[in-house]
Amino acid sequence: MKSTINPPIAKKKPHLLEIHNHQRVDNYHWLRDRESEAVLAHLRAENKYAELKTTHLEALRTQIYEEMVGRIQETDSSVPFQIKNYFYYTRTEEGKQYPIHCRKHGSLDANETIILDENVMAEGQPYFKIGTIIISPNQELMAYAQDTAGGEVYNLIVENLTTGEIVDQIANVAPTVVWGNDNQTLFYTVQNEAWREYKVMRHTLGQAADSDVELFHEPDELFSVDIDKTNDDAYLILGSYSIESSEIYYLDANMPEGEFALFAKRRPKIEYDLDHRHGEFFIRTNEDASNFKLMKTAVSNTDASQWQTVIPHNPDKLLQYAQLFENHMAVFGRADGLRCIDVYDFDSGTNHTIRFSEDVFAVYGSDNPSPKTNKLRIRYTSMTTSDTIYDYDMDSRELDFLKAEPVLGGYNKDDYVTERIFASARDGAQIPISLAYKKGFKKDGSHACLLYAYGSYGASMEPAFNQKILSLVDRGLVYAIAHIRGGQEMGRHWYENGKFLHKKNTFFDFIDSARYLIDQQFTVSEKLAINGRSAGGLLMGAVTTMAPTLFEVVVAGVPFVDVVTTMLDASIPLTVGEYEEWGNPNDETYYHYMMDYSPYDNTTAQAYPHILITAGLNDPRVQYWEPAKWTAKLREVKTNDNKLLFKVHMGAGHFSSSGRYDYLKDIAFEYAFILDCLGLAD
Repeated sequence: MKSTINPPIAKKKPHLLEIHNHQRVDNYHWLRDRESEAVLAHLRAENKYAELKTTHLEALRTQIYEEMVGRIQETDSSVPFQIKNYFYYTRTEEGKQYPIHCRKHGSLDANETIILDENVMAEGQPYFKIGTIIISPNQELMAYAQDTAGGEVYNLIVENLTTGEIVDQIANVAPTVVWGNDNQTLFYTVQNEAWREYKVMRHTLGQAADSDVELFHEPDELFSVDIDKTNDDAYLILGSYSIESSEIYYLDANMPEGEFALFAKRRPKIEYDLDHRHGEFFIRTNEDASNFKLMKTAVSNTDASQWQTVIPHNPDKLLQYAQLFENHMAVFGRADGLRCIDVYDFDSGTNHTIRFSEDVFAVYGSDNPSPKTNKLRIRYTSMTTSDTIYDYDMDSRELDFLKAEPVLGGYNKDDYVTERIFASARDGAQIPISLAYKKGFKKDGSHACLLYAYGSYGASMEPAFNQKILSLVDRGLVYAIAHIRGGQEMGRHWYENGKFLHKKNTFFDFIDSARYLIDQQFTVSEKLAINGRSAGGLLMGAVTTMAPTLFEVVVAGVPFVDVVTTMLDASIPLTVGEYEEWGNPNDETYYHYMMDYSPYDNTTAQAYPHILITAGLNDPRVQYWEPAKWTAKLREVKTNDNKLLFKVHMGAGHFSSSGRYDYLKDIAFEYAFILDCLGLAD
């Protein structure tokens, strides 16, 4: 029995695409026209249908939403960090959607100054996001970028922090902004029509934006530009980066009108980045070092022949980045599938690893704005431990507890268990799976499970605390994160073996992880829900077409599912730059490989799980028409009557609702759908 939508999907002339002597017929190409009233009417009809089909879940959605809000310390404040004579922090207030940015002068006992209240700025806006906030070196000016549509195009605003006066505005910029050390010069990037950051501009306060100086123009569509500063604020770093290559220029930040100097020319598949300390550049590079190594050289002689090894390549440890301090260096990496921090003492030449008590965890650098300290601020978390801020004394090796994120609603971490298991992939690779469940859980196949993954761009999905998921775990579900290839949880090779012509490993790893959870009696297919967003939405689409009977419920957020069409269209934002992630389908080998897994192209007449698909009309990363077309095709060909819903955020982009309460309502909608499809709505 086919599932139908009322009103029915419009039938229009098919669009034919032919390449490499292969013809594809696209019956829903017409959904790309975002200016068409017929398209907008179709999207509104889908939203109305989704609302109609979930009316019976309204009470459950409200309950889940109230549970999530009930765990939040709604009025709260972050741990302050110091820059010169000011202490900066953010705080939230009960009932307000957005954070309030504040500072105090001289001490934490001083009077508070609100420097930016996002709630006031967001009034009357359907969407609101601050892309960056950066304070001038003299602490007198603030530059911030705001997006009010969700399309990730920002307006840059400069405000005098003493008077509150708006002293400058620049429209239509990227959120990448840096101050020169003269407190009068701003550097920023702009995007072209394909949403690629391709120019670096210099702006002098008080001058018209149309007189801004173009410092760098990147013509190569594989590359995007960036502007940043070294950790000690000594140098401006102008970089042009593709997914696989780097080229960096540098300039004394005290001379913002000077000329940038080239550090090292770009070379295929060679990545590097820079920081500075005491007249030396530190270079992290993958040249002859797949997991990266750390080198250094004098600023006065940057020729590669002068580079000296600081940390050699380690095939068992990924070097992600190094943070330089006056007397120490904190090196953040990955080993045995987990994040790790090694601390190096420049004076003694010794190093050590920071140790933690839990077996499965994640640890990150936190606010460390000044290099003149022996304290490293870090953020620690696990699937049962909420975000916890510490100051780590790099000399005494002691952790000083500062704050743990409150979890209200009676949460007790001792009531929950987290563990890590390993599934064997079909080629023998061992896939880590992080789990969280209630204490007393029995592996007897009676429990439902939500399995999550991403698996692209080398992005690692960490076993971090997620208070929202408690609304499922408290109802007896297991929450599982599959650390599949395409991420780099197990090192750089984990990423390399999940991209290009190895991309199917990502999908096979997820399927094999699901089967392992079933084999080990954590769950059964009839109680298995899966979830992923963006490239993780591609994962959802691919595994759904490859193994449709393995899962009961699929939630695909803003899914990249029309892979071949998008990657053949260079006019779509980000397409060309993505060639170094997915491959270029203008090459016949890549074309046919992509055709084998592209969900839209592999959606055929068969039974499918219950599916919820979401999109954002203003999304520049995954155009709304990809999930819209996939939904339409599924409606056309699916042979069973399982639920198929499509929810479109008509005033948002890639990241759903921007306010913290509205975002929780989005999550509650998804969780209620999952529970309903699993027969657990009661």
